[in-house]
Amino acid sequence: MKINYSLDDMRLFWVVAKQGSFSKAALELSMPISTLSRRIKNLEQSLQLRLLNRDAHRVTLTGSGVQYFQRCGGLLEALQSAGDALFDEKGEASGTINVSAPNNFTQYKLAHIFNAFLREYPKISINLSLSNKNIDLEKEHIDLAFRACDEVPLDWISRPLKQVKSIVCSSPALIEANTISHPKELQKLPVILSNPVRVWELVETTTGEKFSYTPLPPARLEADDLHVVSRAVIEGLGVGFIPYFMASEWIESGKLVRLLPKWSGQPRTVHLLYRDRDNMPHRLRLFIDYLIRASDN
Repeated sequence: MKINYSLDDMRLFWVVAKQGSFSKAALELSMPISTLSRRIKNLEQSLQLRLLNRDAHRVTLTGSGVQYFQRCGGLLEALQSAGDALFDEKGEASGTINVSAPNNFTQYKLAHIFNAFLREYPKISINLSLSNKNIDLEKEHIDLAFRACDEVPLDWISRPLKQVKSIVCSSPALIEANTISHPKELQKLPVILSNPVRVWELVETTTGEKFSYTPLPPARLEADDLHVVSRAVIEGLGVGFIPYFMASEWIESGKLVRLLPKWSGQPRTVHLLYRDRDNMPHRLRLFIDYLIRASDN
């Protein structure tokens, strides 16, 4: 038999049984006696059991009521204990933070910040989900996310954190055979595409001229990992649009060269996303403040 009633009805019964009086229970619950009596009757009807014997002077438990009181008392105490533990944890620097972040950006820009935070707060743990795809934050129970996007998920708070600028790169051998001076000439070169960036938004740094380049299919290689993309570019399979924070070390070592040095990608802002500004656990507030301070340095 499926029983349909609320835990609140159970709690009301438990208070009445504990007090042995509807009037005392109503006073404790700040509830009219008539409302309390009606709620208990509804509970009995749902259970199809009589739980209380009522007379003009007192309330006593039936045999079924005794069993129900003993069992629901332990359940309500466990629920209260769980609620108290969560409330206490909210104000402590402890517990786990579920984080979603892009793979390569985390490796180059976030990992050392995460590690420093964990060293400073030894009772806090981070459960890190790395993906360059926009995962379902609600379904994955994410507390905090990093995203380079223009659209913010509904009901999430967004805070700009960092700007990422990409540049057009090539292997030295490929560019020696294919010199170009304007982004429109990119169409004649093979392309390595990094998902989810499907359009290369470029701007000429001196004149401000803008150009949107959409690589024609098929790309020689498409991947959602920038290391894979960069390796293909380094090995001369095509040109790529690579974040400067990654490309700079390969340019310095001579593995990559920058195409169109007067052109740069429009900066993409990495946003810090979280749900609730007011009712968040203390550990999450500490983490957000730490990230903002680190991004300002």
